[in-house]
Amino acid sequence: MRIGLAYGDARKQTDLADITHQIQSASGIGTAWLTQGPNLDALTTLAIAGATSTGELGTAVVPFPQRHPLVLASQALTVQAATGNRLTLGIGAGIAAMVGPMFGLPTDRPARRLREYLEVLRPLLRGEPVDHHGETLTAVGAVAIEGATAPPVLVAALGPAMLKVTGELADGTITWMTGPRTLAEHVVPSITKAAQGRPAPRIVAGLHICLTNDTDSTQAQYATDFALSGQVPEYRAVLDREGVSGPADVLLAGDEETLAKRIAQLRDTGITDLMLAPIGTAAEQTRTIEFLSTIGG
Repeated sequence: MRIGLAYGDARKQTDLADITHQIQSASGIGTAWLTQGPNLDALTTLAIAGATSTGELGTAVVPFPQRHPLVLASQALTVQAATGNRLTLGIGAGIAAMVGPMFGLPTDRPARRLREYLEVLRPLLRGEPVDHHGETLTAVGAVAIEGATAPPVLVAALGPAMLKVTGELADGTITWMTGPRTLAEHVVPSITKAAQGRPAPRIVAGLHICLTNDTDSTQAQYATDFALSGQVPEYRAVLDREGVSGPADVLLAGDEETLAKRIAQLRDTGITDLMLAPIGTAAEQTRTIEFLSTIGG
C-alpha cells in the first residue's frame, strides 16, 4: 500500500507558493495529491509544483461537470508535458449542491453522465479524435500535445452505480471520508467485480490524519470544523454505511501506536493507496508528516 499526502482545499491551503514548497520538499512519501475546491486550480498547481519536484502527482479530484472533456484533456496533457508524464488524473461528479447552485449545471443521472464523459475523455487523452453526440454530452475534436502521454484516470465513486462505471472504464477510484468497514465490504469488492477482465483497479482512500497527544480535543475541533461535510448527501451516505455519526469518527487521530494500528487496519481492507491530509497545529502537521515518512511511501 502506497501512502501519499493531500494538499490544497482539503487542508484549507490557499497559498500557491507554500503548497509548491511543501510538495517540492516532501521526502519519504509517495504521491502528492491536490484536492480541488473553489480556490486554487489543482492541475495548474501541479504543473507549477511538479516542474521542479519528483514523484507521482495526482488530482483528488477535479469535478468534471464544469470542464468539457476537450478542455480537461488539454489541461491534463499540458501537466503531463510540464512534469515528465507523472500525473494521475482524478475526476469526480462533484458535490451536487455546488454543481447545481454555483454553476447552474444538471446533476441528474450521474452514472450516465460519468459513462459518457469517460467514453470521450479516455480517447482524447490518448490523442485520438472523437465525434460524440450522446444523451448528455457532445464532443467533436482532438487534443495533441508533444511528449505527453495519457495519464491514468481515477474516479471519485462511492455509490454502486458509479463504482460499476468506474470499474468498467477507469483505472480505479478515490474515496474521501470513507471508513475501513465501507472500504472492505463495499468499495473494494464492488469496483474489483466491475473491473473483471481488466487490470486490477487502483483504490485510493482519502482521510484526514493528526499525530497528537490530545486525541479528544483534536476530534472535537475536527467535528466542529467539518460538521458541514457530514451533512453533504454524498458523504453522509458513506458515513451511514460505515455506521458512524460524523466525520470525526473516521478521522485518524492519536499517538504513533494508534495511528500505526489504524493504518494497518486500512491496509487490510484491500486498498492500494492512502491519501492522507494532515491537520492540527503546524507542529502536529510536521510531526504527522515525519511519522508517515517512516512507515511507507
